[in-house]
Amino acid sequence: MGLFDFFKKKEATPQQQQALDTGLEKTKDNLFSKLTKAVAGKSTVDDDVLDELEEILVTSDVGVKTTLKIIERIQARVARDKYIGTSELNGILREEIQTLLAENNSNDFQSFEYGSHKPYVIMVVGVNGVGKTTTIGKLAHQLKQTGNQVVLGAADTFRAAAVDQIILWGERVKVRVVSQAMGSDPASVAFDTLKSAVANGDDVAIIDTAGRLHNKVGLMNELTKIKNVMQKVVPGAPHEILLVLDASTGQNAIEQCKQFTEATAVNALALTKLDGTAKGGVVIGISDQFKIPVKYIGVGESMEDLQLFDRKAFVESLFK
Repeated sequence: MGLFDFFKKKEATPQQQQALDTGLEKTKDNLFSKLTKAVAGKSTVDDDVLDELEEILVTSDVGVKTTLKIIERIQARVARDKYIGTSELNGILREEIQTLLAENNSNDFQSFEYGSHKPYVIMVVGVNGVGKTTTIGKLAHQLKQTGNQVVLGAADTFRAAAVDQIILWGERVKVRVVSQAMGSDPASVAFDTLKSAVANGDDVAIIDTAGRLHNKVGLMNELTKIKNVMQKVVPGAPHEILLVLDASTGQNAIEQCKQFTEATAVNALALTKLDGTAKGGVVIGISDQFKIPVKYIGVGESMEDLQLFDRKAFVESLFK
């Protein structure tokens, strides 16, 4: 099985579904405990219920703009159908969130066309502490498990621990790591990694980058330089610019997404630490606001708990 088979849509295993259900438990409990209180003693979805629902979604980190969009859609259904009972609200909310995610992710992993890129180059961006290195390690493991040759590039050379962590992950999942001394030019590391990947016939090259938001201009210049250097070795690289965000930071994750999308052409998102937060609604908000596919979600500590994002499974799990 090759790289492109890994990215094909496949049904979640019972273990993956269980990990997703468990990982979203805090978000689900937070959402539905509030929703239950909002409709207590009410039989129909009236303005008061919708006001309560709006507050619930905002405090679940769905975000104001996305929340208003969902509320408007539910209001339209209430107006059209005249009488909608509170017992139907869960089902309507589930349908509208699924529709919203489908609209905003028309190009997500279920339908991505990767072509015949070899090596397939992934440049990973994100601030320190969001689980960037762990995501790289877990992704490398899963790609390797499906028969791919993977190389990691330790291009976050401004933090000694970052290089050490990538090397440790390489040893742990048994993939090669290309690194240089701390303080080396990140673009030089990226260049060496791709040269090595081409020479070695690797299927995938994953490049870590510095987790700093010192200023947008500096970040933009640095990432642009890395991209330009990589393209000298592999035309069209990087094929994927993956932004890793910590879901537990809620609205801060949305702000980070704003900063990074202004600095570089992010085309995939990974949201980590969903298992430790009640703020899983941020997945919905980020998808809607930025129109960038959420491609991976982290729902636990194990290697297999980095999952390809499945819109339907995600929403169904929230509403179980």
